[in-house]
Amino acid sequence: MLTVVTSSVEETVLLGERLGSLAGPGDFIALTGELGSGKTQFARGLAAGLGVDPSVPVTSPTYTLMNLYSGRVALYHFDLYRLAGDPEVAELGFEEYFYGDGVCIVEWAERLRDLLPQERLTVSFSYLDENCRSISFEPDGPRYRSIVRKLAFPRGEDGPVTEKAPHDMPDAE
Repeated sequence: MLTVVTSSVEETVLLGERLGSLAGPGDFIALTGELGSGKTQFARGLAAGLGVDPSVPVTSPTYTLMNLYSGRVALYHFDLYRLAGDPEVAELGFEEYFYGDGVCIVEWAERLRDLLPQERLTVSFSYLDENCRSISFEPDGPRYRSIVRKLAFPRGEDGPVTEKAPHDMPDAE
């Protein structure tokens, strides 16, 4: 697991952008955390990292349930806040996107149970104060472990402070 503390909206967006630059076809990113903890700001950054046109507003699809954005890879942005769980998600046919060729980012992913892909990146947001957020990355599967390793050890980039758990350190060569 990797935990990052951001001290501004801009840092949260930057962190999302960094993840977006690493994301690719078929990736599933589950966002969890309380209301107002930064999930949508992070999604904005992720969209930028995927090359979504900066003039296109990236908003939470709370009422529309899913927004589609075009970038170097299609981005399917879901918000499950208003859904009860797996039965409603299945009825709406969202599961086909979860295993498709785009990148899926799902706000309120904790509402999924059986439909949550086994291999995924779970990003958990905690509100620390008005400006600061604790953002934890929990990879499930080799692809996502590789992504988290790259997030933890960027090459010469400035950005939010990262805290690495000992088991996330790269293997000595």
